[in-house]
Amino acid sequence: MNEGIIYDIQRYSIHDGPGIRSTVFFKGCPLDCWWCHNPESSDFRPQLVFWTDKCIACRRCVDACPNDILPDGASASCGCVLCGRCSEACPAGAVELVGQKWTVAQVIEHLKRDTVFYDESGGGITFSGGEPLGQPDFLLDLLAECRRLRLHTAVDTSGYADWDAVKEVARAADMLLWDVKLLDDDSHSRYVGVSNEPILANLQRLVHGGFGERIVARFPLIPGINDDENNLREMGKLLRCLNINRLNILPYHETATEKYARLNSEYRLCRLAPPEDDHVEAVRQRFEGWGIHTEIGG
Repeated sequence: MNEGIIYDIQRYSIHDGPGIRSTVFFKGCPLDCWWCHNPESSDFRPQLVFWTDKCIACRRCVDACPNDILPDGASASCGCVLCGRCSEACPAGAVELVGQKWTVAQVIEHLKRDTVFYDESGGGITFSGGEPLGQPDFLLDLLAECRRLRLHTAVDTSGYADWDAVKEVARAADMLLWDVKLLDDDSHSRYVGVSNEPILANLQRLVHGGFGERIVARFPLIPGINDDENNLREMGKLLRCLNINRLNILPYHETATEKYARLNSEYRLCRLAPPEDDHVEAVRQRFEGWGIHTEIGG
């Protein structure tokens, strides 16, 4: 059966869809958003993360390694095969393997543990990332199994993917949580790393294909980047034209700073403060005034 790279499964979530949910985080994303709060999800390959401040220098990681490698700075070039034995052996939690291969059967068996919570709350499964459409065959197999088990499914996506994959996923999922970040293509390319043209084209084709009722638009509100009047107005115009009347505003937060540090990556918004509550509410009311049911979070 098909397998893919997953870096986390979060249980008892009340976000990213209705009810109590389990969220499956796929590894890998084709975007490069400045504000990404899951930088560990960007690389499609597993990664070894070493927490220097937690290390107690016991060297059990080296003893467990088939190639006698200290995980501080380990990479394929020095012989690391990402087997994860160092992580399993470390008593201090100083070594973490981010991303592992899972089969569809393994993921489903994990998700079935909480069926009673899904049933009682009207919840289900959310596939997020990273970008779940970056592993389309794996995602489609998971969606098929969830449907067989009558589990509600949501796919949290940027929409930056091949149209054929988008279409098949839209047919298989109960809900699509679709990010809309910036309407100006130059700004989108600068802050997201790719053009928004395929994202908007896929969104339009979904609506015209009859999938509009399954779509909830998601807007990450980033101060000074996409909260200007022109972007808000153009986004409202787009959603009205496509008759998408559900929107979640996701205010920027600062929780990713430590993640970038432990991955030795640059965080380009390290000095950016989250938006004030009054500003977030004002933006929500703008969209409500345009006839779009808008919630903060979700």
